[in-house]
Amino acid sequence: MRALDVITGLPPEVLELGQVFSAAGHELALVGGPVRDAFLGRASADLDFTTSARPDETIALLKEWGDAHWDIGKEFGTIGAKRFARAGRGSGTEIVVEVTTYRADEYDPTSRKPVVTFGDTLEGDLSRRDFTVNAMALRLPQLEFVDPHDGLVDLAAGLLRTPIAPEMSFDDDPLRMMRAARFAAQLGFGIEPATRQAIVDMADRMSIVSAERVRAELDKLLLSASPRAGLEVLTDTGLARHVLPELMLMKETVDEHGRHKDVYQHTLTVMQQAIDLETGPEGPVPGPDLVLRLAAVLHDCGKPATRRFEPGGGVSFHHHELVGAKLARKRLKELRYDKDTIKDVARLVELHLRFHGYGDGGWTDSAVRRYVTDAGPLLERLHRLTRADCTTRNRRRAQRLSGAYDSLEARIAELAEQEEIASIRPDLDGQQIMEILGIKPGPLVGRAYKHLLELRMERGPVDAETAKSDLLAWWATQQD
Repeated sequence: MRALDVITGLPPEVLELGQVFSAAGHELALVGGPVRDAFLGRASADLDFTTSARPDETIALLKEWGDAHWDIGKEFGTIGAKRFARAGRGSGTEIVVEVTTYRADEYDPTSRKPVVTFGDTLEGDLSRRDFTVNAMALRLPQLEFVDPHDGLVDLAAGLLRTPIAPEMSFDDDPLRMMRAARFAAQLGFGIEPATRQAIVDMADRMSIVSAERVRAELDKLLLSASPRAGLEVLTDTGLARHVLPELMLMKETVDEHGRHKDVYQHTLTVMQQAIDLETGPEGPVPGPDLVLRLAAVLHDCGKPATRRFEPGGGVSFHHHELVGAKLARKRLKELRYDKDTIKDVARLVELHLRFHGYGDGGWTDSAVRRYVTDAGPLLERLHRLTRADCTTRNRRRAQRLSGAYDSLEARIAELAEQEEIASIRPDLDGQQIMEILGIKPGPLVGRAYKHLLELRMERGPVDAETAKSDLLAWWATQQD
């Protein structure tokens, strides 16, 4: 009944598209996520179709149906099209579709790219899909439900199972193993035992998949409703060794004597608590926030490399935040993340311990300014990561840490009312420095600027005359 509600609510343009293909002698079916989501009672933003038509034929038919098309995925048999919103036509809303020729992907054992071969039947196309819950289709325009692999049964059971033998499926496309982790996170589904065992046995096959494809799946996992479930699949099956080996090392950093908290479980808890602190669309950190979630997952990745058992029976992780920042930068670079994401995540990892000196005796206004300046535009994320990192079971200590951070945020707000703390600059700019000292652009200007910035950090803003005197006093020392 849920599916019927969604299916009957499909835009009329979808049925019209089916009629266009049918009239040309081709099959067309809505497939995959949209069909699955219909049975879950939720409309899908994606409209993915599969067809017996070859790509060139699909282009011709989509030109007839739509107002624009693109063939960037033609190599893989996928053609996209858009039908613009127009009053008095169909639903009156913009419709975007992707249509893919029946196909069967398989991997050359030495290649990172799938080899595409086109198929001839819908049933054959469905057999090559990742899981049975995504191997259901709706033939158009007749609205005939097609489910040759009992995907509806698995959907009702909340189970991920491959349409064919899992070893064959994962051998054809190893990324499907990672999709199991992603769907565990997105849908809350379990993995059928034989399928899970195949992932464990074949995890090393992930090494042939391109970093870009791995990153795309990891992003979807982390941005899902329950990334913890997905990360647990990655580590429990060994996939993490090829995706986030740092996470695997955390899991393996076991202290059988209980001298420190479980780094891996602590990391998963911090990630969930950081997610809970994300805001709505109008807030400072709208969720889901990929940078915050990546930083939460990697914030303690430097601990395994820095763990030292002390003579007195304790354990230390000296400078793990600095080591962790380097490791995070290296991992994200290998996963082909963009430069801004790499820089932001590494900076958050580096700064996540800075707060813990605050409760040891209070910070001067100068220290608060440095905290804000060092965080820069990441300050709101740093607030959330730091608060999420307080996972102690000691209620009194937890309250003390929370109170201390409340105090720090209050100090930041108080200083922000008095000065532009979020964008601290020296009291003189570069042009003024050159005019006062009578010098041209060069390294000396930078050194003078840095000196004035240090003074600004220490004492706050001053008037122009005081700043000029400070600059001339510094300049005198440079002439000796």
